[in-house]
Amino acid sequence: MVKDIRSLGGLAGLLVLCAMTLASCTTPDLEPIPGSITYGGQPRTKLTKAPVGSIVPHRFTSGNSFVQETYVIEPDRSLRLIRRDYYDLPID
Repeated sequence: MVKDIRSLGGLAGLLVLCAMTLASCTTPDLEPIPGSITYGGQPRTKLTKAPVGSIVPHRFTSGNSFVQETYVIEPDRSLRLIRRDYYDLPID
């Protein structure tokens, strides 16, 4: 019984260490590119009717790629870019 408790203590310590390591990881912020909603700054108009935390999709082309971006509405009504995906456009 005591041996089982000790092995659980080691496992719990390992889990705590892993959790602390993952919590210290940060994802770099995405920078807007030409075509992004926030390229050149935040939009002049604020999305006042959409709830905070709402997702705003945005699609555009950039060069030979189709770009899909995802924004989230922040509490101050600004937009934060959280994801960008590129898709190649077929060239005939």
